[in-house]
Amino acid sequence: MDAHSLVPEYLRLGLAFDRLEPGFVDAYTGDPALRREVADGPAPQPRELARRAAALRRELSGADLPAARAEFLDVHLRALECSARKFAGDAIGFVDEVREYFDVDIAPGDVEDYREAHRQLDEVLAGDGPLLDRMTAHRKADEIPPERLRACVDAFSGALREQVRARYPLPDHEQVEYEVVGDKPWSGFNYYLGDYRSKVAINSDLKQHMAHLPALIAHEAYPGHHTEHCRKEAGLVSAGQAEQTLFLVNTPQCLMAEGLADLALKSIVGPGWGRWAEEIYADLGLRFDGERAERVSTAAAKLLGVRQDAALLLHDRGRDADEVAEFLQRWSLTTPERARQSLRFLSSPLWRAYISTYVEGYRLLGDWLDRAADADDRADRFGRLLDEPLTPGAIRRMA
Repeated sequence: MDAHSLVPEYLRLGLAFDRLEPGFVDAYTGDPALRREVADGPAPQPRELARRAAALRRELSGADLPAARAEFLDVHLRALECSARKFAGDAIGFVDEVREYFDVDIAPGDVEDYREAHRQLDEVLAGDGPLLDRMTAHRKADEIPPERLRACVDAFSGALREQVRARYPLPDHEQVEYEVVGDKPWSGFNYYLGDYRSKVAINSDLKQHMAHLPALIAHEAYPGHHTEHCRKEAGLVSAGQAEQTLFLVNTPQCLMAEGLADLALKSIVGPGWGRWAEEIYADLGLRFDGERAERVSTAAAKLLGVRQDAALLLHDRGRDADEVAEFLQRWSLTTPERARQSLRFLSSPLWRAYISTYVEGYRLLGDWLDRAADADDRADRFGRLLDEPLTPGAIRRMA
């Protein structure tokens, strides 16, 4: 099978998963006729999808594709084969599931790292009472008044968009539309619509905080998900790499995208983002201690692995939900309500392994970016993440 036949078959295969689990196709910007063909066809059977994924992987060696495209398709077909087997009811261990989906190996974090994070937070949030109470009070004081949220979103979106367009040019008519939603297991979500347009949903069930909002907008829009989609549509898709028109949940694409997006604010604004954000909030009449927020963020970054550890406890060690919620509260220094919200995400059949994209994506890509020779090299490396069909394996080889 040559590339002209194999890639459309990959697209048909991926699109079929949305009929098994709505939302499995995160974005599709290719030929709408192909999507209609899949939607109107016979109901897909998981065993057959697994067989097709394995067969397409075997065909790759004869498809005469450049190495980077062949590797991209190979790891994504492997992920789809695993998903199909899960849908068919196969018992796959959680660690193996994560490996097949995201091309990374996971292990529990070091509790000493979490203790060190707590020690640093204790210094930054000095005062009386337990650290959890001080952290809760800090977060409460940092909440954005609901009636001011839209103005804050627009201000940070505009400021970040200006910086991104100066460094990583975007099509003139690219656009992000923001909306507030509820009853979701995440804090924000990017729906890429194609033609350089995104809709970003922000969850109203979770209080939005001044310290977190700049990172959220950077993650979902500039220079995160929206920017990556736009750059890949303008570059790879326009050059004929049709496989990039399809973005699927539980694939290496997700780990690369979430790692990139979680590093977005650090990559476009850099150290000192707290003072930068403080000035923007001041223009809006809001008081924000940017230096303190940045110190809290730096310390809390050491707690990155807590939610992945919680997923391992839940799905690999068989611990009950109450114990896992207590683990999250203790080490994440969070309220019972927020711990339960995290547990809801970790318990979702579609999203249960997804936490590893944030943890391992941030570690893998962050380490690679930190190996840059200087600021310009780092910016160029981030540009490669935006523009190239890189995989976790490709990043490991370059490290």
